Amino acid sequence: MSKKHRGQAKGDSVTYQRPIPAGGVQLETFMPWTLVRRGLKKQVITPLDAPQEFLDEARRERLMREADQDAPLMRALGLAHHWQRLLEEGRFSSMTEIAAAEEIDLGQASKISRLAQLAPDLIEGIVLGRVKVGVSQLLRGKLSASWPAQREALVVGRC
Repeated sequence: MSKKHRGQAKGDSVTYQRPIPAGGVQLETFMPWTLVRRGLKKQVITPLDAPQEFLDEARRERLMREADQDAPLMRALGLAHHWQRLLEEGRFSSMTEIAAAEEIDLGQASKISRLAQLAPDLIEGIVLGRVKVGVSQLLRGKLSASWPAQREALVVGRC
Protein backbone atom coordinates (compact mmCIF):
# COMPACT_ATOMS: atom_id res chain seq x y z
CA MET A 1 0.00 0.00 0.00
CA SER A 2 1.44 3.36 -0.97
CA LYS A 3 1.76 6.28 1.44
CA LYS A 4 -1.07 8.18 -0.19
CA HIS A 5 -3.52 5.35 0.55
CA ARG A 6 -2.78 4.90 4.25
CA GLY A 7 -5.55 5.51 6.73
CA GLN A 8 -8.40 4.44 4.52
CA ALA A 9 -11.03 2.40 6.32
CA LYS A 10 -12.18 0.63 3.18
CA GLY A 11 -10.11 -0.57 0.25
CA ASP A 12 -10.87 0.77 -3.21
CA SER A 13 -9.24 0.07 -6.51
CA VAL A 14 -6.01 1.91 -7.25
CA THR A 15 -5.05 2.83 -10.80
CA TYR A 16 -1.47 3.54 -11.84
CA GLN A 17 -0.20 4.64 -15.24
CA ARG A 18 3.36 3.87 -16.18
CA PRO A 19 4.68 5.94 -19.06
CA ILE A 20 6.79 3.90 -21.43
CA PRO A 21 7.94 4.73 -24.94
CA ALA A 22 5.42 2.38 -26.55
CA GLY A 23 2.41 4.45 -25.47
CA GLY A 24 2.02 3.59 -21.79
CA VAL A 25 0.35 0.80 -19.86
CA GLN A 26 -2.44 1.24 -17.37
CA LEU A 27 -2.39 -1.10 -14.39
CA GLU A 28 -5.26 -1.46 -11.98
CA THR A 29 -5.06 -3.39 -8.73
CA PHE A 30 -8.06 -4.19 -6.60
CA MET A 31 -8.32 -6.08 -3.36
CA PRO A 32 -11.40 -5.26 -1.26
CA TRP A 33 -10.60 -4.97 2.41
CA THR A 34 -12.07 -3.54 5.57
CA LEU A 35 -10.22 -2.19 8.56
CA VAL A 36 -11.70 -3.43 11.85
CA ARG A 37 -10.69 -1.91 15.16
CA ARG A 38 -10.38 -4.32 18.08
CA GLY A 39 -9.50 -2.20 21.09
CA LEU A 40 -6.12 -0.66 20.33
CA LYS A 41 -5.36 -3.10 17.52
CA LYS A 42 -6.44 -2.77 13.91
CA GLN A 43 -7.04 -5.78 11.71
CA VAL A 44 -7.44 -5.90 7.94
CA ILE A 45 -10.24 -8.22 6.82
CA THR A 46 -10.38 -9.43 3.22
CA PRO A 47 -13.05 -11.61 1.57
CA LEU A 48 -10.51 -14.40 1.18
CA ASP A 49 -9.95 -14.85 4.90
CA ALA A 50 -13.08 -13.35 6.44
CA PRO A 51 -15.87 -15.46 7.79
CA GLN A 52 -19.32 -13.90 7.66
CA GLU A 53 -19.29 -12.80 11.32
CA PHE A 54 -16.19 -10.64 10.72
CA LEU A 55 -17.90 -8.92 7.82
CA ASP A 56 -21.00 -8.36 9.96
CA GLU A 57 -18.84 -6.94 12.76
CA ALA A 58 -17.10 -4.59 10.34
CA ARG A 59 -20.49 -3.41 9.05
CA ARG A 60 -21.75 -2.78 12.61
CA GLU A 61 -18.60 -0.85 13.54
CA ARG A 62 -18.90 1.28 10.41
CA LEU A 63 -22.54 2.08 11.23
CA MET A 64 -21.61 2.97 14.81
CA ARG A 65 -18.87 5.35 13.60
CA GLU A 66 -21.22 6.96 11.12
CA ALA A 67 -23.96 7.41 13.71
CA ASP A 68 -23.89 10.95 15.01
CA GLN A 69 -23.76 10.44 18.75
CA ASP A 70 -23.96 13.31 21.19
CA ALA A 71 -21.42 12.38 23.91
CA PRO A 72 -22.90 14.66 26.63
CA LEU A 73 -26.35 13.20 25.96
CA MET A 74 -25.00 9.64 26.19
CA ARG A 75 -23.27 10.53 29.47
CA ALA A 76 -26.45 12.09 30.88
CA LEU A 77 -28.52 9.03 29.92
CA GLY A 78 -25.95 6.75 31.53
CA LEU A 79 -25.87 8.84 34.71
CA ALA A 80 -29.66 8.87 34.93
CA HIS A 81 -29.88 5.09 34.72
CA HIS A 82 -26.96 4.64 37.13
CA TRP A 83 -28.57 6.93 39.70
CA GLN A 84 -31.91 5.14 39.27
CA ARG A 85 -30.18 1.83 40.01
CA LEU A 86 -28.51 3.32 43.10
CA LEU A 87 -31.89 4.48 44.39
CA GLU A 88 -33.52 1.10 43.68
CA GLU A 89 -30.71 -0.80 45.42
CA GLY A 90 -31.03 1.44 48.48
CA ARG A 91 -27.49 2.81 48.39
CA PHE A 92 -28.95 6.32 48.48
CA SER A 93 -32.34 7.31 49.82
CA SER A 94 -32.90 10.48 47.78
CA MET A 95 -31.65 12.59 44.91
CA THR A 96 -30.39 15.10 47.50
CA GLU A 97 -27.85 12.53 48.73
CA ILE A 98 -26.80 11.66 45.18
CA ALA A 99 -26.35 15.34 44.29
CA ALA A 100 -24.22 15.85 47.41
CA ALA A 101 -22.11 12.76 46.61
CA GLU A 102 -21.63 13.87 42.97
CA GLU A 103 -21.02 17.48 44.09
CA ILE A 104 -23.53 18.94 41.65
CA ASP A 105 -26.59 21.12 42.10
CA LEU A 106 -29.77 19.33 43.18
CA GLY A 107 -31.77 20.93 40.35
CA GLN A 108 -29.31 19.70 37.71
CA ALA A 109 -29.26 16.21 39.27
CA SER A 110 -33.06 16.13 39.25
CA LYS A 111 -33.20 17.14 35.58
CA ILE A 112 -30.68 14.45 34.64
CA SER A 113 -32.49 11.81 36.70
CA ARG A 114 -35.72 12.46 34.75
CA LEU A 115 -33.95 11.04 31.66
CA ALA A 116 -34.26 7.58 33.25
CA GLN A 117 -38.02 7.84 32.70
CA LEU A 118 -37.72 8.14 28.90
CA ALA A 119 -39.44 5.49 26.80
CA PRO A 120 -37.08 2.63 25.87
CA ASP A 121 -37.72 3.02 22.15
CA LEU A 122 -36.85 6.73 22.39
CA ILE A 123 -33.57 5.91 24.13
CA GLU A 124 -32.77 3.36 21.42
CA GLY A 125 -33.61 5.92 18.73
CA ILE A 126 -31.36 8.52 20.39
CA VAL A 127 -28.46 6.06 20.68
CA LEU A 128 -28.81 4.89 17.08
CA GLY A 129 -29.21 8.45 15.80
CA ARG A 130 -32.78 8.11 14.53
CA VAL A 131 -34.13 10.69 17.00
CA LYS A 132 -32.24 13.97 16.74
CA VAL A 133 -32.39 15.71 20.10
CA GLY A 134 -29.80 17.52 22.18
CA VAL A 135 -29.04 17.15 25.86
CA SER A 136 -30.03 20.75 26.58
CA GLN A 137 -33.35 20.26 24.77
CA LEU A 138 -34.15 17.24 26.95
CA LEU A 139 -33.00 18.80 30.21
CA ARG A 140 -34.78 22.12 29.87
CA GLY A 141 -37.97 20.68 28.40
CA LYS A 142 -40.95 19.51 30.39
CA LEU A 143 -41.15 15.86 29.42
CA SER A 144 -44.29 14.04 30.44
CA ALA A 145 -44.13 10.79 32.39
CA SER A 146 -46.40 9.27 29.73
CA TRP A 147 -44.43 7.45 27.04
CA PRO A 148 -46.88 8.27 24.20
CA ALA A 149 -46.70 11.97 25.14
CA GLN A 150 -42.88 11.75 25.16
CA ARG A 151 -42.89 10.16 21.70
CA GLU A 152 -45.17 12.86 20.35
CA ALA A 153 -43.09 15.67 21.93
CA LEU A 154 -39.75 14.37 20.64
CA VAL A 155 -40.93 13.39 17.18
CA VAL A 156 -42.68 16.70 16.63
CA GLY A 157 -39.82 18.54 18.32
CA ARG A 158 -41.86 20.39 20.93
CA CYS A 159 -39.94 18.93 23.88
